[in-house]
Amino acid sequence: MSEITFDDFLKVDIRVGEVIRAEPYPEARKPAIKMWIDFGDEIGERKTSAQVTAHYDPATLVGKQVMAVVNFPPRQIGRFMSEVLVLGLPDENGEIVLIGPDGEVPVGGRMH
Repeated sequence: MSEITFDDFLKVDIRVGEVIRAEPYPEARKPAIKMWIDFGDEIGERKTSAQVTAHYDPATLVGKQVMAVVNFPPRQIGRFMSEVLVLGLPDENGEIVLIGPDGEVPVGGRMH
């Protein structure tokens, strides 16, 4: 893996947001969930599609705080435009577990 500079790291804008709406995305090639995430006044609401159906259903995601990259360009995922990339880690089976803060924090906070 190649090294990056601290300035490179600062270019990636990772923020905490709260899932305010989630629904199944059965049209996706791989099972996915569409999420609408509130990142506070500065960024507002953004949407994404994530392959997290092994550990989550839409009802359990609403109200959950998640970390996401908010400064990637939008990406078309099937018929859905994904505006942020939620972050997660693979479990022992390679299924994604979302990353979020240990405790409640204000939405929109930038990761340090």
